[in-house]
Amino acid sequence: MRIWSLHPQHLDRQALIACWRETLLAQAVIAGRTRGYRNHPQLERFVATPQPIVYVGAYLAGLAVEADARGYRFDRTRIDELPADLAAFDGAMEVTTGQLALEWRHLLAKLDARSPDVAAVQRERVGDGVPGVHPMFRVVEGPVASWERAV
Repeated sequence: MRIWSLHPQHLDRQALIACWRETLLAQAVIAGRTRGYRNHPQLERFVATPQPIVYVGAYLAGLAVEADARGYRFDRTRIDELPADLAAFDGAMEVTTGQLALEWRHLLAKLDARSPDVAAVQRERVGDGVPGVHPMFRVVEGPVASWERAV
């Protein structure tokens, strides 16, 4: 399961669709509709929020906005709780600089393997700077997240 902290604009088609599906799975786990993946480390940051289902819904909404921009149709009726004021979730969760750097390297390696043209565009877009983050995250200084298992 990979629920990216990176802005969905950086994801290729495969990663965006996989992130949508995997976050729907995360939503089902948090809602208690499935017994698998209950202890998956990627869920920790959502479970730690005051309203995990609402936070997952806000995350899914951010993915759906990017899908719309690309002409895809993600079924928003699959979101259990869509926040009434999505803007209220802008920057609602933290992501560390270390986590962001790890995810960026991980994504670029995946893109190099399956979508080299997209990888080149993303490298050009970001250059030596910091990639954008999903709208519900704000960047803070720090190491790779304690829940991360990709290291």
